[in-house]
Amino acid sequence: MDQIGINISNADLLNSIGEVIIISDTEYRIVWLNKKAEEVMKSIYSLYGLNSTDDIIGKSMDFFHKNPKYQRLIMDKDLNDGHKARINIKGKIIADIIITPIQNNKELVGYTVMLMDMTTKDEEERRKDRLIQELSVPILHIWDKTIALPLYGDMNVLRGEHIITTVLQECVDKRIRYVMLSLAGVTSFDETVHYNLNRLTETLRLIGVQSIMVGINPDLALAIQERIDAPIFKDAHSGLKYIINLEKDNENS
Repeated sequence: MDQIGINISNADLLNSIGEVIIISDTEYRIVWLNKKAEEVMKSIYSLYGLNSTDDIIGKSMDFFHKNPKYQRLIMDKDLNDGHKARINIKGKIIADIIITPIQNNKELVGYTVMLMDMTTKDEEERRKDRLIQELSVPILHIWDKTIALPLYGDMNVLRGEHIITTVLQECVDKRIRYVMLSLAGVTSFDETVHYNLNRLTETLRLIGVQSIMVGINPDLALAIQERIDAPIFKDAHSGLKYIINLEKDNENS
């Protein structure tokens, strides 16, 4: 059985890393776990009929796989340069796994297995639901040629691009003239939020659509360092009244 020497300095280094780290020999037998791994693995002992960390040492990685032969084919093929995957542990825990070869003078002596972002299956499903909710664009048709867009959650660049694309398409398809952007659900106003809102209002202006911002509370007003080129109102009622007056002026002109 190949063994990997772990001296005190190396062990201390691996124990200081806040991720689950497991080391195996060249035959994929587990020879060492860092403190984080010992702590986290306790939650899955019962799923495999294990009682303690001592039961894990010496076990093959095959023991933890539903289809060991298939997993071996993947590992033997990809592990020269490392292997990354998302694993499902007994339908209970989801984790990202990174397996990296350990070499000594270009000779393979074992593998480092790192489990990251471990979470329960239920938590993973809730995370996906939150992501879908945040990526969704709840467009509301509130008046003739007018839509409202309540903004909330993480306004990162990716979501900003998704919102712009979706709103532009809606405006073109439905011949929208006014977009009311509600910021009541925006809890913080940083450079990314400012960038996304500026891009949205400028892009809408290019297709002849007027942006109106509503739902600005005092804290958010103080956080807005640079003005966004769009009318801003405290609430939706004031914003809609502004739009109605604009339409009346256009009819009378």
